Amino acid sequence: MKRKMSVCLAQVEVQRGNFAANLKAHIELVQQAGKLGAHLVVFPELSLIGYELDLIQELAVDASSDNFQALSKEAVEQGVTIIAGCPLLDNGKPTIGAVVCFADGQVEFYHKQFLHSGEEAYCTAGANDYVFEICGYKVGLAICADFTNPNHAANAAALGADAYVVSALISQSGFAQDSKILASIAKDHQLPVFLSNHISKTGGWLAAGNNSVWNANGECDMSSGSNEVGCFLYTIEDK
Repeated sequence: MKRKMSVCLAQVEVQRGNFAANLKAHIELVQQAGKLGAHLVVFPELSLIGYELDLIQELAVDASSDNFQALSKEAVEQGVTIIAGCPLLDNGKPTIGAVVCFADGQVEFYHKQFLHSGEEAYCTAGANDYVFEICGYKVGLAICADFTNPNHAANAAALGADAYVVSALISQSGFAQDSKILASIAKDHQLPVFLSNHISKTGGWLAAGNNSVWNANGECDMSSGSNEVGCFLYTIEDK
Protein backbone atom coordinates (compact mmCIF):
# COMPACT_ATOMS: atom_id res chain seq x y z
CA MET A 1 0.00 0.00 0.00
CA LYS A 2 1.40 3.40 -1.02
CA ARG A 3 2.18 5.90 1.70
CA LYS A 4 1.42 9.63 1.53
CA MET A 5 2.10 12.35 4.10
CA SER A 6 1.36 16.07 3.79
CA VAL A 7 3.40 18.27 6.12
CA CYS A 8 2.43 21.84 6.95
CA LEU A 9 5.32 24.09 7.97
CA ALA A 10 3.61 26.79 10.01
CA GLN A 11 4.94 30.34 9.99
CA VAL A 12 3.46 31.96 13.07
CA GLU A 13 3.80 35.41 14.64
CA VAL A 14 4.91 34.85 18.26
CA GLN A 15 4.40 37.22 21.17
CA ARG A 16 7.04 37.25 23.92
CA GLY A 17 5.96 35.05 26.81
CA ASN A 18 2.25 35.24 25.92
CA PHE A 19 1.21 31.58 25.99
CA ALA A 20 -2.51 32.30 25.57
CA ALA A 21 -2.11 34.57 22.54
CA ASN A 22 0.43 32.25 20.95
CA LEU A 23 -1.82 29.23 21.51
CA LYS A 24 -4.67 31.06 19.76
CA ALA A 25 -2.39 31.82 16.80
CA HIS A 26 -1.30 28.17 16.69
CA ILE A 27 -4.89 26.93 16.65
CA GLU A 28 -5.82 29.30 13.82
CA LEU A 29 -3.00 27.95 11.66
CA VAL A 30 -3.81 24.34 12.59
CA GLN A 31 -7.37 24.93 11.39
CA GLN A 32 -6.03 26.30 8.10
CA ALA A 33 -3.71 23.31 7.77
CA GLY A 34 -6.59 20.92 8.40
CA LYS A 35 -8.56 22.49 5.56
CA LEU A 36 -5.53 22.07 3.30
CA GLY A 37 -5.40 18.35 4.07
CA ALA A 38 -2.26 18.33 6.22
CA HIS A 39 -1.38 15.26 8.26
CA LEU A 40 1.41 16.93 10.27
CA VAL A 41 1.72 20.57 11.37
CA VAL A 42 5.14 21.75 12.59
CA PHE A 43 5.80 24.96 14.55
CA PRO A 44 9.19 26.54 15.41
CA GLU A 45 11.33 26.11 18.52
CA LEU A 46 9.63 27.35 21.73
CA SER A 47 6.77 28.58 19.57
CA LEU A 48 4.26 28.78 22.43
CA ILE A 49 6.31 31.36 24.38
CA GLY A 50 8.90 32.61 21.88
CA TYR A 51 12.63 31.97 22.10
CA GLU A 52 12.88 33.88 25.39
CA LEU A 53 15.50 32.15 27.50
CA ASP A 54 15.03 34.50 30.45
CA LEU A 55 11.38 33.35 30.73
CA ILE A 56 11.97 29.61 30.44
CA GLN A 57 12.15 28.90 34.17
CA GLU A 58 9.02 30.96 34.86
CA LEU A 59 6.92 29.53 32.02
CA ALA A 60 8.03 25.88 31.95
CA VAL A 61 5.28 23.32 32.51
CA ASP A 62 5.16 19.63 33.35
CA ALA A 63 5.38 17.21 30.44
CA SER A 64 1.76 16.18 30.94
CA SER A 65 -1.05 15.94 28.42
CA ASP A 66 -3.27 17.87 30.86
CA ASN A 67 -1.26 21.03 30.16
CA PHE A 68 -1.92 20.83 26.41
CA GLN A 69 -5.61 19.93 26.28
CA ALA A 70 -6.61 22.74 23.91
CA LEU A 71 -3.88 21.86 21.41
CA SER A 72 -4.64 18.15 21.68
CA LYS A 73 -8.37 18.79 21.18
CA GLU A 74 -7.59 20.74 18.00
CA ALA A 75 -5.37 17.93 16.72
CA VAL A 76 -8.23 15.46 17.16
CA GLU A 77 -10.83 17.75 15.60
CA GLN A 78 -8.67 18.55 12.57
CA GLY A 79 -7.32 15.02 12.20
CA VAL A 80 -3.71 16.20 12.28
CA THR A 81 -0.57 15.70 14.37
CA ILE A 82 0.84 18.93 15.84
CA ILE A 83 4.41 19.67 16.92
CA ALA A 84 4.73 22.84 19.03
CA GLY A 85 7.59 24.23 21.13
CA CYS A 86 7.38 24.80 24.87
CA PRO A 87 9.78 24.74 27.87
CA LEU A 88 9.23 21.63 29.96
CA LEU A 89 9.97 21.11 33.63
CA ASP A 90 12.75 18.69 34.52
CA ASN A 91 14.73 17.97 37.67
CA GLY A 92 16.43 21.33 38.17
CA LYS A 93 16.56 23.48 35.05
CA PRO A 94 13.81 23.05 32.45
CA THR A 95 14.37 21.70 28.95
CA ILE A 96 13.67 23.23 25.57
CA GLY A 97 10.87 20.87 24.65
CA ALA A 98 8.37 19.96 21.99
CA VAL A 99 4.87 18.67 22.58
CA VAL A 100 3.53 16.27 19.96
CA CYS A 101 -0.28 16.06 19.86
CA PHE A 102 -1.53 13.18 17.71
CA ALA A 103 -4.83 12.98 15.85
CA ASP A 104 -5.93 10.08 18.07
CA GLY A 105 -5.57 12.16 21.24
CA GLN A 106 -2.20 10.78 22.32
CA VAL A 107 0.33 13.36 23.56
CA GLU A 108 4.10 12.82 23.65
CA PHE A 109 7.15 14.98 24.37
CA TYR A 110 10.69 15.49 23.11
CA HIS A 111 13.52 17.36 24.85
CA LYS A 112 16.25 19.14 22.86
CA GLN A 113 19.52 17.21 23.25
CA PHE A 114 22.18 19.55 21.86
CA LEU A 115 22.20 23.10 23.20
CA HIS A 116 23.52 26.28 21.63
CA SER A 117 26.28 28.01 23.55
CA GLY A 118 24.66 30.01 26.34
CA GLU A 119 21.49 27.93 26.58
CA GLU A 120 23.00 25.76 29.30
CA ALA A 121 22.72 28.72 31.70
CA TYR A 122 18.93 28.54 31.42
CA CYS A 123 18.10 24.92 30.68
CA THR A 124 19.32 21.36 30.63
CA ALA A 125 19.71 18.99 27.70
CA GLY A 126 17.49 16.02 26.94
CA ALA A 127 18.94 12.54 26.64
CA ASN A 128 16.71 10.56 24.28
CA ASP A 129 16.19 10.48 20.53
CA TYR A 130 12.62 10.68 19.31
CA VAL A 131 11.08 9.07 16.24
CA PHE A 132 7.32 8.78 15.77
CA GLU A 133 5.09 7.26 13.09
CA ILE A 134 2.45 8.98 11.00
CA CYS A 135 0.81 7.85 7.74
CA GLY A 136 3.18 4.87 7.66
CA TYR A 137 6.26 7.11 7.78
CA LYS A 138 8.74 7.23 10.64
CA VAL A 139 9.65 10.83 11.43
CA GLY A 140 12.71 11.95 13.41
CA LEU A 141 12.30 15.19 15.36
CA ALA A 142 15.07 17.75 15.97
CA ILE A 143 14.97 21.07 17.81
CA CYS A 144 17.34 23.65 16.33
CA ALA A 145 20.97 22.93 17.38
CA ASP A 146 20.19 19.20 17.40
CA PHE A 147 20.68 19.16 13.64
CA THR A 148 24.14 20.73 13.87
CA ASN A 149 25.44 17.61 15.65
CA PRO A 150 25.89 14.85 13.04
CA ASN A 151 25.04 12.16 15.59
CA HIS A 152 21.48 13.40 15.94
CA ALA A 153 20.40 12.85 12.34
CA ALA A 154 22.48 9.66 12.16
CA ASN A 155 20.65 8.28 15.20
CA ALA A 156 17.28 9.15 13.66
CA ALA A 157 18.25 7.35 10.46
CA ALA A 158 19.44 4.34 12.46
CA LEU A 159 16.03 4.25 14.15
CA GLY A 160 14.43 3.96 10.71
CA ALA A 161 13.39 7.56 10.09
CA ASP A 162 11.93 8.19 6.63
CA ALA A 163 11.88 11.96 7.20
CA TYR A 164 13.63 14.46 9.48
CA VAL A 165 11.68 17.43 10.88
CA VAL A 166 13.45 20.44 12.40
CA SER A 167 11.72 22.95 14.70
CA ALA A 168 14.09 25.91 14.87
CA LEU A 169 15.08 29.51 15.34
CA ILE A 170 17.47 30.43 12.53
CA SER A 171 18.47 34.05 12.10
CA GLN A 172 18.76 35.86 8.80
CA SER A 173 22.54 35.94 9.14
CA GLY A 174 22.76 32.20 9.86
CA PHE A 175 20.30 30.87 7.33
CA ALA A 176 22.67 30.25 4.43
CA GLN A 177 25.09 28.15 6.50
CA ASP A 178 22.36 26.21 8.27
CA SER A 179 20.67 25.50 4.93
CA LYS A 180 23.86 23.78 3.78
CA ILE A 181 23.84 21.56 6.88
CA LEU A 182 20.19 20.63 6.37
CA ALA A 183 20.78 19.87 2.69
CA SER A 184 23.73 17.64 3.65
CA ILE A 185 21.59 15.73 6.16
CA ALA A 186 19.00 15.07 3.46
CA LYS A 187 21.61 13.86 0.97
CA ASP A 188 23.73 11.85 3.42
CA HIS A 189 20.76 9.96 4.87
CA GLN A 190 18.61 9.92 1.73
CA LEU A 191 15.53 11.36 3.37
CA PRO A 192 13.51 14.58 3.11
CA VAL A 193 14.30 17.29 5.65
CA PHE A 194 11.65 19.78 6.79
CA LEU A 195 12.41 23.13 8.46
CA SER A 196 9.88 25.13 10.50
CA ASN A 197 11.49 28.44 11.45
CA HIS A 198 10.47 31.58 13.33
CA ILE A 199 9.46 34.58 11.25
CA SER A 200 9.68 37.48 13.69
CA LYS A 201 12.15 38.93 16.16
CA THR A 202 12.38 36.73 19.24
CA GLY A 203 14.97 36.48 21.99
CA GLY A 204 16.85 39.34 20.37
CA TRP A 205 17.25 37.42 17.10
CA LEU A 206 15.80 38.55 13.77
CA ALA A 207 14.50 35.27 12.39
CA ALA A 208 14.74 34.37 8.72
CA GLY A 209 11.42 32.59 8.22
CA ASN A 210 11.88 30.90 4.85
CA ASN A 211 10.43 27.51 5.84
CA SER A 212 11.93 24.94 3.50
CA VAL A 213 12.08 21.31 2.41
CA TRP A 214 15.10 19.47 1.05
CA ASN A 215 14.57 16.22 -0.87
CA ALA A 216 16.59 13.03 -0.51
CA ASN A 217 19.12 14.35 -3.04
CA GLY A 218 19.81 17.41 -0.89
CA GLU A 219 17.97 19.74 -3.26
CA CYS A 220 15.67 22.46 -1.92
CA ASP A 221 12.26 21.41 -3.23
CA MET A 222 10.21 24.07 -1.51
CA SER A 223 10.78 27.35 0.28
CA SER A 224 8.24 29.85 1.55
CA GLY A 225 10.67 32.59 0.54
CA SER A 226 9.13 34.87 3.12
CA ASN A 227 8.67 35.73 6.77
CA GLU A 228 4.90 36.14 6.45
CA VAL A 229 2.30 34.29 8.52
CA GLY A 230 0.93 31.24 6.76
CA CYS A 231 0.82 27.50 6.15
CA PHE A 232 3.19 25.95 3.64
CA LEU A 233 2.29 22.43 2.57
CA TYR A 234 4.61 19.79 1.13
CA THR A 235 3.61 16.20 0.36
CA ILE A 236 5.80 13.13 0.18
CA GLU A 237 4.53 9.82 -1.18
CA ASP A 238 5.75 6.47 -2.42
CA LYS A 239 6.34 6.28 -6.15
